[in-house]
Amino acid sequence: MSTTVFTHMESPFGRLLLSGVRPPDGGPAALATVTAPGQKYALAEPADDWVHDPEALAEPVAQLTAYFAGERTAFDLPLAPVGTEFRQKIWAALDDIPYGETVTYGQLAALAGASPNAVRAVGGAVGANPLLIVRPCHRVMGANGTLTGFAAGVDRKRWLLDLESGALF
Repeated sequence: MSTTVFTHMESPFGRLLLSGVRPPDGGPAALATVTAPGQKYALAEPADDWVHDPEALAEPVAQLTAYFAGERTAFDLPLAPVGTEFRQKIWAALDDIPYGETVTYGQLAALAGASPNAVRAVGGAVGANPLLIVRPCHRVMGANGTLTGFAAGVDRKRWLLDLESGALF
């Protein structure tokens, strides 16, 4: 039986909560969530049955640390987000948005093979992305190119886009 593990890490956004699913053999956990303080629609604290295990999530912490330092442009981690088939498809399409680039919700729908009429559903899936930063929902913009909602706050979205454009280094 797998175990949900968690750890915290310091970041430019404050203390992030990371959770993952550790396989029965005790190997490294597949990352399930990354949550920033004050993030909408996300757990602020670990669930009671989660096990604190920083070692199981050492690689996600290392990769996020390198990303925040401007030393990493992509993540290479086993992932275990929980969501509907539609949301999984949208979240997977987020991985296809190149570092430092943005797309609109309509373009993301096309990347995911969804109908262009599904923009609201795509927006809902993006807003429910459990893997903040790792699955780059911050790279999705409004149809007119404006910064639109971001579960961790529009200021943080701008910060991530500035990081990826090189404006912070």
